[in-house]
Amino acid sequence: MNDTVAPPGTQAVDRAALLIDTVVRADEPLTFLEIAESSGLPRSTTSRLLSALERTGLLERTETGSYVAGRLFGLYATRHDPFEAVVRLARPTMTRVGRDTGETVHLSVARNGHIVQVAQTDSRYLLGSRDWSQIEVPSHCSSLGKVLYAYGAVELPTGELARPTPTSIGDLASLERDLADVRRRGFAVTVDELEEGLAAVAAPVHGPDGDVVAALGISGPTQRLGDQLEELGRQLKDRAEQLSVLLGRRTRKEGVA
Repeated sequence: MNDTVAPPGTQAVDRAALLIDTVVRADEPLTFLEIAESSGLPRSTTSRLLSALERTGLLERTETGSYVAGRLFGLYATRHDPFEAVVRLARPTMTRVGRDTGETVHLSVARNGHIVQVAQTDSRYLLGSRDWSQIEVPSHCSSLGKVLYAYGAVELPTGELARPTPTSIGDLASLERDLADVRRRGFAVTVDELEEGLAAVAAPVHGPDGDVVAALGISGPTQRLGDQLEELGRQLKDRAEQLSVLLGRRTRKEGVA
């Protein structure tokens, strides 16, 4: 038995901290009943504390009513330790995408004007893509790079564009048309542009203020992915939006005055 006695008046704080810990550590948004059952607190107490935590921005609800970490967590992540925190929050989502598709999953961010891959989950297939985390590639040939270009996370390249394959985009006008398509459909696609036989798709991840802070993508052999890219793009767009919610993005409805 624990003989430690909490100081007077701290019980509510301890219980609130328990609820925050339960939600923040969860891999997916939790319903009210899941939180109440996991915490062991009475439903009335859980409801009262969750309401208070919502008001203070420590927790918030998704459009379906489930609870996720609040905007203050996302705000801290993107201002203080953006890359480490984003990667930490993205890991469960990357694992789910890898499980659903079997392909290599990537996460890239814009850092000092450059596009950098900060995390990767490997394919379950023997014939997958390589580890790109330490390889610098022409970003306009990458689906991840196209996403970050399309949403203004990094400035467009200038001068002559590298063409690693005959399919690569070779001029700025063509790139801008491609980026307009990215914004229209909400995801980017590349087929044999970075490397012959390699296809990829990526979608934007938004931070608390709505700006794109990362790109979530998958890649694999063109022969395996080629006919599925549009469907994979839509699925990845949904997963990236779920990650955006975890980072504290305001929904469109909440942002309307």
